[in-house]
Amino acid sequence: MDREKAHHPSKDIVESKGTILRGKTICMCLTGSVAVINAPIIARELMRLGAEVFAVMSKAATELINPSLMHWATGNPVITYLTGAVEHVFFAGNRPKVFGKADLILVCPATANTISKIANGIDDTPVTTIVTTAFGSNIPIVIVPAMHESMFHPILEHNISLLKKYGMDILGPRISEGKAKIAKVGDIIDRVIDLIIAKKDLEGIKILITAGPTREYIDEIRFVSNKSSGRMGIEIAKDASARGAEVLLVAGKCMVKIPDYVNTVNVVSSDDFINAVKNELSYKDFDIFICAAAISDYKPIDCIEGKISSDDVKELQINMRLTPKVINVARKKNYKVFIVAFKAETNVSRTQLIDRAYERLLSSQADLIVANDVGREDVGFGSKENEVYIVNKEKQISHIEKNSKRYIASRILDLTLENFRIRNIK
Repeated sequence: MDREKAHHPSKDIVESKGTILRGKTICMCLTGSVAVINAPIIARELMRLGAEVFAVMSKAATELINPSLMHWATGNPVITYLTGAVEHVFFAGNRPKVFGKADLILVCPATANTISKIANGIDDTPVTTIVTTAFGSNIPIVIVPAMHESMFHPILEHNISLLKKYGMDILGPRISEGKAKIAKVGDIIDRVIDLIIAKKDLEGIKILITAGPTREYIDEIRFVSNKSSGRMGIEIAKDASARGAEVLLVAGKCMVKIPDYVNTVNVVSSDDFINAVKNELSYKDFDIFICAAAISDYKPIDCIEGKISSDDVKELQINMRLTPKVINVARKKNYKVFIVAFKAETNVSRTQLIDRAYERLLSSQADLIVANDVGREDVGFGSKENEVYIVNKEKQISHIEKNSKRYIASRILDLTLENFRIRNIK
């Protein structure tokens, strides 16, 4: 296995999308659902974030895809039956951490048969035996059901409830087209990250977060907006939730799906953002406010009723006015809340970016500010990656190099918590 770890060419993709799962080992258990065709994709996405992935397949799974495919996908030998090497103990036993010892067991896809066996303590496949061993070793277990909808019946739901009762994490299924379909790849990756990485260091802390663009209407059809997808703020909300915080997300029209578990207030315009933030800060005792939304600096003075006709109007002039800064409004509303602001610039030098961010931090009485260059195509608006500079009141600068926005979110929260604690000690 050491030779495989060092030399298999499939591992050239490891950490190509980030390092958030660096040093983590995932034992991916495959069962006999046709959704098993997604397994190589999921395994390789986990590897791109730094994980070491080992595949374990039931006999039914091997009849749908060849184990050689998972060997290729992961760069590691595939377990299809248990031998004298006691593979279940090797991966999931209560023993010291060594290469191959799993940090998490991912049963994906999980058939109705396998789910019911696990729930009733039946261990007659490599998958069920590894899950049972992991359960006894307190290793996190994620089960991702996939089957025909008619098989997702009350008996199975009872068995799933039993697994949840004993602490196993169940993701999905998605009911569609008469199928209880496997969860989306992105949701599976997110859940793995939540369980394997997240420290519960934000428990008891209430965090208000904004995300996404605004729409400032010219008439009832047309509006002024920007390229923000909302991904950065959503990733912060996801990571904060995973780390135990009580999170409320105020979100514009985001292009990225917001998980159902994130408590969300949906808004549209800059006025909506301001009113929502003022309202939440008035009635709830938030500890931290992170303003990651790309809120318009200007809006039309008037919104014209109906639709402006291009037949009647050959030239259109729009009078705009400056919108209030949400972080300024938040500070006036609550002098105690710890504020993390964002400052986006385009095509400026590192020094200019940091200096302008620091000026905004001082003028708005924020506690921390995150600066990035959204003029770059590889980071910022619309991208899945970012590169930021985080500046505090003493102008101490933390540079977070280009990485996935989930990783950036985690580092922003690390520094937010560190500075929040320092301020409270003072």
